[in-house]
Amino acid sequence: MNVFDGHNDALLRIYNDPTPAAFEAFLNGGSSAHIDLLRARAGGLVGGLFAIFPPSPMAGDLSDRMSGAGYDLPLPDPLPHPTGADATIAMASILLRLEAASKGGLNVCRSVADIESAVARGSLAAVLHIEGAEAIDPDLHMLDVLYAAGLRSVGMVWSRHNHFAHGVPMRFPSSPDTGPGLLEPGKRLVKRCNELGVLLDLSHLNERGFWDVAELSDAPLVATHSNVHALCPVSRNLTDAQLDAVARSQGVVGLNFATAFLRADGRMDSDTPLDTMRRHLDALLERLGDDGVALGSDFDGATIPDAIGSAAGLPRLIEHLSAAGYSDALLEKIAMRNWLSVLGRTWKA
Repeated sequence: MNVFDGHNDALLRIYNDPTPAAFEAFLNGGSSAHIDLLRARAGGLVGGLFAIFPPSPMAGDLSDRMSGAGYDLPLPDPLPHPTGADATIAMASILLRLEAASKGGLNVCRSVADIESAVARGSLAAVLHIEGAEAIDPDLHMLDVLYAAGLRSVGMVWSRHNHFAHGVPMRFPSSPDTGPGLLEPGKRLVKRCNELGVLLDLSHLNERGFWDVAELSDAPLVATHSNVHALCPVSRNLTDAQLDAVARSQGVVGLNFATAFLRADGRMDSDTPLDTMRRHLDALLERLGDDGVALGSDFDGATIPDAIGSAAGLPRLIEHLSAAGYSDALLEKIAMRNWLSVLGRTWKA
């Protein structure tokens, strides 16, 4: 079954290993990454939102610090605009160079028609997405430049604060209500993204920021990679009230495969059964309906269940859900059609 995925960090992985080998491994396989062209084809992954995340200097792996009975990781310092811009341009360049080097194996897509055409050709359909908008200046000049380069989805924040909004810390257990709402440049960013037809990703945004976007935006509310707070009370997950707001807007939530946002104990532990993922999907379907649920794996950005392992393991999730009674029609919506629908109702390209 074809899968379109709401979030991966493959570009960050290549950015962090700026060697020809890392670039070639994405094209030809041979690495331990979650996503490369060979694993994508093996698992039916036909496209997705490729995140640009300007990294913060951090000590150690976050996954190693999210394994206790509870945790509250300090937020990194805000990232200076020039640093964010440099990293964002570098990762956008990586994606464009992958497209050129793939000889038709990957295409950067700017419309739903582009995605459908790429899938029909057997090309991986890549949509440029920003996770943490530090590259965009408060006057939004860079937004126009990035849009012209193919940007079609913006997450204002990762979990650190910036000049647009406040992110949630990696905290368990915790409500997502962890600070103030959007700053004035953030409100302008919502309006301009609406005008351009750029999707606004609410993942990583704190609850007050979420409600500010819900009030200001005229587009469907979307969280590309978030789960159900009632099942896993980590600050990154969405409350029932937030899920109901997404449903009212006819928006979409993509199931995050990161185990710390799936497990009731909030731990990054790859020994997490597929049943745990299904429980979140069941709860999302109850709140959002069949048209509001999708997948947002966080491949190459998190610890995911061993039962999936990589993009090549996606059929195991589909088979598990089918065995649990999910119909083929519902699975096709979750796997791909719901993403194409909400993108088509958001984008103006």
